[in-house]
Amino acid sequence: MHKTARYSAIMHALETSGSCSVADLTRRLGVSDETVRRDIKALAARGLVERVHGAVLLPERTAEAEFEKRMALNAAEKAAIARRAAEEIQDGDAVMIDNGATTAYVARALLARRDLFVITNGTDIARTLVRGKGNRVHLAGGEIRASDNAAFGETTIQFIRNFRARYAILSIGAVHPQGGFMDFHLQEAELARAMIEQSTHSMVVADHTKFRTQAPVKVCGLDGIGTLVCDQPPPEPLAEALTHYEARVLSVSEEGQPEPELAPL
Repeated sequence: MHKTARYSAIMHALETSGSCSVADLTRRLGVSDETVRRDIKALAARGLVERVHGAVLLPERTAEAEFEKRMALNAAEKAAIARRAAEEIQDGDAVMIDNGATTAYVARALLARRDLFVITNGTDIARTLVRGKGNRVHLAGGEIRASDNAAFGETTIQFIRNFRARYAILSIGAVHPQGGFMDFHLQEAELARAMIEQSTHSMVVADHTKFRTQAPVKVCGLDGIGTLVCDQPPPEPLAEALTHYEARVLSVSEEGQPEPELAPL
């Protein structure tokens, strides 16, 4: 296949699906990885595509690429956390899920459940869970932030307040013995607080990197969350503080979770 024809085929594939992996394009075009990478480099030089982590995207999807990068960071840990979190959810539960990389993995794990009543501000989470058996999915309105395809703002919060849920499942920016649960954006923290208020139980899903940092916006104190699901036990000062506030800590590494495959996004 001539390179001009390959360029056209790559652009057609991207216009159809929005993004493609190098391996997928190699199969479609019947050429080597090296050839595909060379073609992608040429198209990127013209500003027609963007390269991200072994994949290629249309330029207007580059904001989504940042979210894909977060999904790829510590992916195995996030997937294990998601499976453990999903064990806490029963068929028929009402669940609020905020948008985040780890909660996106939780959404995939929850496809093992059925008849869920889901409230979320994340378009990707809604798209995943609407595929579940008997699920009813409610996507909050508001201004969509392009960097992660999620709605935020007062309209979003007012929508959340129309519902009650058994569980709020939340991503988080940082967890600290003194600072509590924190985030990097005010709108994300406000949304998390609204979900906590509208739920009987609250659960934070966080990998160990969240124990090493602080964030500028406080979501709530350590007494505001009932369960923390993580991949490694928290450092001793944080573990002691969580115990003081009677928060459950479910550490995947301590429980020795099996690793079944997740459903695809």
